[in-house]
Amino acid sequence: MVWGGACGCVERTLRSGRSWGGRGLGRRGAEFAEARAEPSADTGTSAGTTVLIMDPECSRLLPALCAVLADPRQLVADDTCLEKLLDWFKTVTETESSLQLLQDHPCLMELLSHVLKPQDVSPRVLSFALRLVGIFAAQEDCFQYLQQGELLLGLFGETGAPSWAAWSVPSVRSGWIQGLCSLAHHPSALHFLADSGAVDTIFSLQGDPSLFVASAASQLLVHILALAMQGGASGSPISEAAAWPVCAQKIVNHVEESLHSKATPQVTQALNVLTTTFGRCHSPWTGVLWGRLSPPVASLFERDPIPAVHSLMDLLLSVARSPVLSFTACGLWEMLAQTLSRLSPTQAGPLALGTLKLQHCPQELRTQAFGVLLQPLACILKATTQAPGPPDLLDGTAGSVLTVDALLSSKSACVGLLCQTLAHLEELQMLPQCPSPWPQVPLLGAAVTILRLCDGSADPSSSVGGRLCGTLGGCVRVQRAALDFLGTLSQGTSPLELVLEVFAVLLKTLESPESSPTVLKKAFQATLRWLQNSHKTSNCSDLSPDALLFLGELFPILQKRLCSPCWEVRDSALEFLTHLTRHWGGQADFRETLHSSEVPTLARQLLRDPESYVRASAVGAAGQLSSRGLQATPASPENPENRQAQQGLLMDLMHILSTDSEGFPRRAVLRVFTEWLRDGHADVVQDTEWFVASVLQAVSRDLDWEVRVQGLELAQVFLSQAMGQPSLHCPYTVGLPEAACPSPGPEFLQTLCRLPLLEFAFCALLDCDRPVAQKACDLLLFLRDKTAPCSGPREAGDGPNLASVEAVLQRWREGEQSQPLGALEPEAMLSLLRSLDLEGLQGKLAKSSDHVEKSPQSLLQDMLATVGILEENEADCY
Repeated sequence: MVWGGACGCVERTLRSGRSWGGRGLGRRGAEFAEARAEPSADTGTSAGTTVLIMDPECSRLLPALCAVLADPRQLVADDTCLEKLLDWFKTVTETESSLQLLQDHPCLMELLSHVLKPQDVSPRVLSFALRLVGIFAAQEDCFQYLQQGELLLGLFGETGAPSWAAWSVPSVRSGWIQGLCSLAHHPSALHFLADSGAVDTIFSLQGDPSLFVASAASQLLVHILALAMQGGASGSPISEAAAWPVCAQKIVNHVEESLHSKATPQVTQALNVLTTTFGRCHSPWTGVLWGRLSPPVASLFERDPIPAVHSLMDLLLSVARSPVLSFTACGLWEMLAQTLSRLSPTQAGPLALGTLKLQHCPQELRTQAFGVLLQPLACILKATTQAPGPPDLLDGTAGSVLTVDALLSSKSACVGLLCQTLAHLEELQMLPQCPSPWPQVPLLGAAVTILRLCDGSADPSSSVGGRLCGTLGGCVRVQRAALDFLGTLSQGTSPLELVLEVFAVLLKTLESPESSPTVLKKAFQATLRWLQNSHKTSNCSDLSPDALLFLGELFPILQKRLCSPCWEVRDSALEFLTHLTRHWGGQADFRETLHSSEVPTLARQLLRDPESYVRASAVGAAGQLSSRGLQATPASPENPENRQAQQGLLMDLMHILSTDSEGFPRRAVLRVFTEWLRDGHADVVQDTEWFVASVLQAVSRDLDWEVRVQGLELAQVFLSQAMGQPSLHCPYTVGLPEAACPSPGPEFLQTLCRLPLLEFAFCALLDCDRPVAQKACDLLLFLRDKTAPCSGPREAGDGPNLASVEAVLQRWREGEQSQPLGALEPEAMLSLLRSLDLEGLQGKLAKSSDHVEKSPQSLLQDMLATVGILEENEADCY
């Protein structure tokens, strides 16, 4: 068997866990070794399955661990270990009897009983024990067993944990809530909650200073209410609330009292409970609940100011999404309309957006909600319009005094309202519920006007407009929001004169020395989107004449930005150039406009930029320009000097790949090289074998795992092309019938053996970074499957001589990586590929890196080892 030769060395290398190819294997080597090893003794699970039952080894370790947890003198394991321990107990109780587990392991009951003396236990262990009791008590027979010993009352009753000194620790209160949530799964738990006073404690915890505890208390109330009402979930709703279970009545009465409270925090707590209830519970009884509580909810609108506005809006939207309520009968639509008219513009915006997202919202309410969103932009247009224009959808919303007051009250209020409005409208345009007709023209005019107010070029027609100029001048936050919205509006159809206004305001923003780096980035993104959509009117993908004129004015600005002292600006300009070239590099007019500028030269110079992010973007831009043949002048594209410049770029990129100290530029080079290889770049086609060998030689020495993964991607593209396979990323191969590809010929196999590709792949197979090893395994599987027809059956003793390969691999295992693997004979390569259990390795690599030692036994050993209970330090590092 060939595995006894070179592959035997591979297996021994994997088992040793030592370095192969210059990198430590660690846990990865052990995983590969296990992939080849025979199945171990039966443990009740299949290979690779994590053991989750209470096995004898866990039973042996459990008493010592319980003793450690109960001993206040011992340094208890950290919270992560306790969380994993709880997860394990939860998994065990899902498949086994909790009562039997406690009876078979008395140490658990001893630990839980010891917790009743809280002065002897740390808060961390108290919280753990409360949650553990809840996990066990989730089964009703175990609950009754624990209740007989009064353990539950001693922990969860009014005289239990809430009376301890440790109750002041938030984690103890949180553990108490989580324990109750776990046990509240059966009728016995409901009776206990009603009689023990636990529900009253939960009410008080709703106002806990810890937000996590307060939120958990509200969630627990919803959980108990749903459990109490479970009996009526499948039948008709109980018409009389007096017939509801005791726990349900108590919770509903408390919520109703809180809604009538004058204290806003109590109102907020009640609204949050109701919001969660209607969001989670979709049984008929929720209709009865809303019928009872909607009057006190409606009365909140009569207060001045309206309390807990955000929570109130969340409740109304949660009720509106309920699939079981009759909204017309319960008056919800009227309540939503009343709320929209009562709230301030800033408050009403989120509710208006939520209302427009509803599936069955009446058209009248949708119109009202959309008008609320449009009001701020209508005020902007009115304040800056010189003469009245034609009527549009924004005209009916322009007269809101509240909106004008909000815009003028302060700079922060104005900025907040505009940014919120622009973000809501941007989100709304992308939704299926987007209103129709969409007021594209006035919205586009408003976005342009806002940008002009920010850059100071607007000409206000009123005192309101003048104040807005002063408020919004140079406001970066509003500029960013307006540019995002402007980019989204590019998807609509706009008149030419307005498109030219868009181009003009974008040019001004890009040219202005006052524009911040983030504003410039947003402006570049918006510009690209408008250029991409400028061909809609001409029914072709080429740039329109107006867009080409715009580019003629844009490239001088782009040149200036490429020379900016701010690296973020140079980076954004290069990214923009890359996208431009990718989209329109083949269009003659674009090429001519680009060549008339210094942009390609400046992009090439930025390969030596001191900032690594800029160098990476420069690599992408230069690579894209070279792919389109835009490094040479259009007058003489075949000029030898220009050809030399193209090849000079290749060597520049090779130099960056080999010497750049930062990972970003090297990764960018690999992306460019892979794209060049896939697309048949002239410099690559000229000598593909030299190109691939040079790249892989540099990548094999790189310490960045992403570079190595990209190197393997390049190797796979090369193999696919050499074997006549379509590129994995080619969009034109989707849906085409698969043709039988010829098996690789002897020339290809000889070439493959000469290249360092196999050596690189075998080293990557044992890489300490799992993504690299996964990619290498996929590559070798692909190669083995495609070369299988070349390796027919052989007679005994007719195998290749692998002695030299065995010797080199042995040296690799011993840490001597100076000697390369060298050129393999085709038969040796094919035998090596056949012998490797690549499917087994692929399965191991698909699992998390800690699966070998991720077991309950390992967890218990770790926790005991941290306090010195075990004789040897058997802690696992994962």
